[in-house]
Amino acid sequence: MRGTVLSGTGGVWRVLGLDGATYECALRGRLKQGGLKLAVGDEVELERGDRGEPTAIASILPRRSKLARRSPSGARGERIVAANVDQVVIIFALVKPAPNPRMLDRFLVIAEANELAARIVVNKVDLASVADAEALFADHVRAGYPLHLTSTKDGGRGLEPLHDALQGRTSALTGPSGVGKSSLMNALYPGLRLRVGEISESVNKGRHTTVGALLHPLPDGGFVADTPGLREIGLWGLEPSELADCFPEFRPLTSLCRFADCTHTVEPGCEVLDALSRGEISATRHESYVRLREELEEAARLW
Repeated sequence: MRGTVLSGTGGVWRVLGLDGATYECALRGRLKQGGLKLAVGDEVELERGDRGEPTAIASILPRRSKLARRSPSGARGERIVAANVDQVVIIFALVKPAPNPRMLDRFLVIAEANELAARIVVNKVDLASVADAEALFADHVRAGYPLHLTSTKDGGRGLEPLHDALQGRTSALTGPSGVGKSSLMNALYPGLRLRVGEISESVNKGRHTTVGALLHPLPDGGFVADTPGLREIGLWGLEPSELADCFPEFRPLTSLCRFADCTHTVEPGCEVLDALSRGEISATRHESYVRLREELEEAARLW
């Protein structure tokens, strides 16, 4: 039987079988010794035990995609957040905690580096002006990212279009802690019953309420991977020269620069800088690019 990995802890993995039942399975020893680490979202083949029920994961099927980030503490290595993802849904709050567009750019770069589509959700729009939200994220909309303005109050503003965007797909939910990811998913799909944390107003950051990535089957098709709230997210496996391709508004311009090795920061004849001077590229987005490139260059020196 084949199945999809929903979660794992202590060496026991919860797998949703094609028959609709959920099984607790161990990982075969040979897979533990291999280089490929099992992740939430992996499609697997199961072995049956003496009683005929699946009891072990025999093999991991090829992945069509993955969402990965650098291992914590700056160590060189990859951590697979979720496998076989169709899109990354990045959730921020309009207030409490206040959004950080530069952090959003980091999440978007990771999605782009993993060749995954991304969409932005701005939650809690009932607590402030919708016009403020649209203005704050206008640069990202101009770069081509879909924007959803949502609220679990106010009659459930924006929930139906977001529901449609999730249906039939495997979506990785990410974003800072405390922005209402769990509350939002509970409003969309009450049966999920995700735990909801409180916002720590003293530091304006949310307490972590999700301890590991969990894949939730959706009642009308698809999955959502509820990932832990991330205060920091590090880039991995990305060369400084590849960063510009992770900014969609830069991509049509980079091949037109005078120098093939243009960094798009100071060079004459740089089409990206020319577009920036004409106001065709956001100064804030370009500043995010410069900061991230510096980070990648520093990481390259350390490694």
